[in-house]
Amino acid sequence: MTISITPSAQQRMRQFLAQAPSAAGVRFGVKRTGCSGFAYVVDLAQQVGEEDQTFQIEGVPVIVDAKSLPLVEGTEIDFQRQGLNASFVFHNPNATGECGCGESFTVG
Repeated sequence: MTISITPSAQQRMRQFLAQAPSAAGVRFGVKRTGCSGFAYVVDLAQQVGEEDQTFQIEGVPVIVDAKSLPLVEGTEIDFQRQGLNASFVFHNPNATGECGCGESFTVG
């Protein structure tokens, strides 16, 4: 698995984990939605499921479900602030297109 996390994303994920010490890690994956087909999911994982895989990336436990693995392989996760907005930004080599709003992507 070759997911990478920039220093700013590491810092943000560590902040989330510090606020929820019982969390198993940060869940990263995709769900079907949006105008392009898939949207990224980043959330705290309270538990690790049977189909999940856990990766230690720069000391951050990242949990990815089996269905998302092939879609997020090689993705770089960044965290950016622009004015009053702040969000995770994904650089995914598997994405072949993105919607105009930037919320969803296509693989294929």
